Amino acid sequence: MKFFKKHQLAIVSIAYWFLLLYMIAALLWWFIELNNQNNAMAYYKLLELKKDAPNFLDSVAKIQKEQHRKTIQYISEGITFLLLILLVAGFVYRIVRKQLKASKQQQNFMMAVTHELKTPIAITQLNLETLQKHKLDNETKQKLLTNTLQEANRLNNLCNNILFSAKLDEGKYHYHFQEVALSNLLQKTIHNFSVRFPQKPFTSSICEDVCINGEELLLQMLLNNLIENAIKYSLKNTTVTISLQQKNNKILLSVADEGIGIKHDEKKKVFEKFYRSGNENTRNTKGTGLGLYLCHKIVKMHKGSISLTDNKPCGSIFTVIF
Repeated sequence: MKFFKKHQLAIVSIAYWFLLLYMIAALLWWFIELNNQNNAMAYYKLLELKKDAPNFLDSVAKIQKEQHRKTIQYISEGITFLLLILLVAGFVYRIVRKQLKASKQQQNFMMAVTHELKTPIAITQLNLETLQKHKLDNETKQKLLTNTLQEANRLNNLCNNILFSAKLDEGKYHYHFQEVALSNLLQKTIHNFSVRFPQKPFTSSICEDVCINGEELLLQMLLNNLIENAIKYSLKNTTVTISLQQKNNKILLSVADEGIGIKHDEKKKVFEKFYRSGNENTRNTKGTGLGLYLCHKIVKMHKGSISLTDNKPCGSIFTVIF
């Protein structure tokens, strides 16, 4: 059972292709048998003809014409059935493969969510127990309370991502656009992350008075996910560079890290729901596979585009254009 779960997709694929080849072989055998029967019937009909009959040649031509017509009929029917089998088989295979992949991704998602939830809950519980059991000076108390608040914010962001993703899938999210001061929103976001990650260096180049017609909650989620992703996948003591510019009626937002980078064949996949490279049991970085998926959706809702390029010599750059 354990082996089947581990190699589920491979086993299903092998069984599927075996059944498909069996059906094609049966179809080919059916054609050969019918064609042999057609040839045999034509042969027996020719034997029954009398060579001295005045219409002998006409009868032979008629029998051969009938034989040829049936052969063409069997070929056309066989090709039609073959095309239908291949069409349906391809559709079914695609659906089954997609479902199996989605099931695996959802299992990974559940494992990731469990890990993501346990950490802030454990830290919050430990901090509160420390405050309850020990007499601490005001400075230590403030540090513990600040740390607890940060973990609560992290937990809140995670819940927002999950709830927003569910609403998107069900088509239940109704957004209301208004003018948002994107420059101010980005500055506040960077400040919050610098407080949460005091040892992480940030550099920013933010054009003042950049406004956009959008929803502040969604734009906040976009900024949070992009910056958190850059922190998550960058090496220690490396800089996260954030830029916001307005040129030719276009707003350009970029978040660059100096991390491990993303392989070329994974660049398009990172925006897929639940997609995370590696295995949940061996992966070092935290996450649920929802962050970049939501970024892509939010940018699309604001009629923009998001792209991923390499940050030479190492790292990644996510660029959003509104």
